Amino acid sequence: MEVAALLTSAGINIAVCVTLFSIYSVLRKQPSNFTVYFGRRVASKRSKNVNFCLERFVPTPSWILKAWETTEDEILGIGGLDAVVFVRILVFSLRVFSIAAAVCLFLVLPVNYHGKDRLHKDIPLESMDVFTIANVQQHSEWLWAHCLALYVITFSACSLLFFEYKSIANLRTLHIIGAPPSPSLFTILVRSVPWSPEESYCETVKKFFSSYHASTYLSHQIIYKCGTVQKMKDDAEHVFRVLKDGTMENTSKPIFTHCCSCGGNTNSFQMINVERNSALESTTNTSPDLDMRKKECAAAFVFFKSRYAALLASKILQSSNPMLWVTDVAPEPQDVYWSNICIPYRQLWIRKIATLIASIAFMLVFLLPVTFVQGLTQLDKLQKMFPFLTEILKSKMVNQVVTGYLPSLILVLFLFAVPPMMMLFSSLEGCISRSGRKKSACWKVLYFLIWNVFFVNVFTGSVISQLSVFSSVADLPVQLAKAVPSQVIYFYSNCDPLKWGSHIRDK
Repeated sequence: MEVAALLTSAGINIAVCVTLFSIYSVLRKQPSNFTVYFGRRVASKRSKNVNFCLERFVPTPSWILKAWETTEDEILGIGGLDAVVFVRILVFSLRVFSIAAAVCLFLVLPVNYHGKDRLHKDIPLESMDVFTIANVQQHSEWLWAHCLALYVITFSACSLLFFEYKSIANLRTLHIIGAPPSPSLFTILVRSVPWSPEESYCETVKKFFSSYHASTYLSHQIIYKCGTVQKMKDDAEHVFRVLKDGTMENTSKPIFTHCCSCGGNTNSFQMINVERNSALESTTNTSPDLDMRKKECAAAFVFFKSRYAALLASKILQSSNPMLWVTDVAPEPQDVYWSNICIPYRQLWIRKIATLIASIAFMLVFLLPVTFVQGLTQLDKLQKMFPFLTEILKSKMVNQVVTGYLPSLILVLFLFAVPPMMMLFSSLEGCISRSGRKKSACWKVLYFLIWNVFFVNVFTGSVISQLSVFSSVADLPVQLAKAVPSQVIYFYSNCDPLKWGSHIRDK
C-alpha cells in the first residue's frame, strides 16, 4: 500500500467525522430533540421556547469549545463519577498517543525511511514498507532507536497510568465517603441453600444464620420465582383448582384475582358460586404457604447489623462443602440481574465452560472476515489467484480506496456484532449483577480484539503473502519473522479515533 492510499483513508475518516459532528450540531438545536440532548435542563424547567430561525439548520462548532472548557467538577456534578472516569480515559489515551506519535515521528520513522540505501520517490508515491522496521538492514547500528522508543513510550504510559489511577482512586474514595450508606453494604447474597423436606428455605436460612451469626444477624428475605413463565404457570394452576373445586352456575359472578408475588393484576378470573364461598375459603386458607414454598429459590438476601459483619460473612466459608451456603456481597437493588439469581449454583461451572467454548467457536468463525480483510491488503497476491480483479483495480483511485479504507471499514462493520454476542454469553454465564455481566463481556471483547484483530490479522496477512515461499515446515518461523513487520501497514490505516472509539463506547 502506498502513502496515497493511507492519506485517502485518513481523508475519508476526517470527512465522516466532520459530517457526523455537523449532523449532531444541527439536531441538538431542534426543539423536538430537547428531551434527548438537554434532558437535565428540561427536567429542571430551565428550557426556553425556540422560535423558527435559519440558524437552527446551520452547523456551529461552539458546542465543541464549551465541551472542552467544561471542568472536571462540573462533569462530576452533571454526569457523576462514571462520566469523569470515561473522560479521563479519553484524555489518558490522547496523552499516550501524543507521546507515541512524537517519538515515532521524529525518531523511528526517519531511521526506518533511511534504513537502506535506495532511491526514494515523492512521499505520496512511496510504499508503506519503507516506513517499517523491515526496511532496516540486518545488524544495523540504528536498531537502538526502536528499543529506546519502546522504553520511552512504555515508561510514559506507566507513569501516566499511575497518576490517573491515583487521581481516580481519590475521587472514588470521596464519592464513597460523601454518599449515604447503601442498604446493599449491609447485605449479602446466599445461594445454594440446602433443601430440607421438613422445612422451607426461609426457615432453613433463618435457623442457620441465627445459630452461626447470632450477634450480627438482623433478618433475611428469601427470593421467589415470579417471572413471566412462573406467572402463567400459577394462573393455570389456579384456574384448574377453581374449575375442579367450584361449580359453574348462573348465580356466579367473576372475581378478579391479584398476584401478590408478581405485583400486578392477572388476566385470569375465577367463577365462584356464592353458596360455596365458605367451603372454598376453608380449602384455600392452607394453600398460600404451600404455594409460596413451591416458588422459593435456593437463594436469599441476608441483612446484618454492621457493614463489617456483612463483609466478613460474604468472604468466609460457611460450610465444609464449598458448593453449599455460597455467600457473595449483594449487588445494589437496581444492579441485580434477577434472571440469574435462581440458577442452581452447581450449574455455574457448566455454564462457564459452555460460554468459553462458545466464545472460542465465535472467534474461529470470525477468522473468515478477518482473512478476507487481509486479502484486500494483499491485492498483488490475490490478482494472481483471481485474474478478473486486474481490470477493476487499474483505476488508481479505486486501488487506493480498496487497499486503504475498505479493509478497515469491513472489519469495523463485522466488529459491531461482537459486543452483543459477548453480552449474550455473559448473560448465559450466570452473573448475578448487571455490572458483573458487563464486566465479563468487556473482558471477552478485549480478548477477542487482542486475538482476532492483532494476532490473527498479522498471521493471516503473513500467510497470504508467503504462500508461494514456504518450502518446508522448518522454514515457517523464519518466513513469518520476516513477514510480520510488513503487516504493520494494515494498522496504519486502522488507527483512527472514530473506529476504535466506537468499541470503547460499546464496552
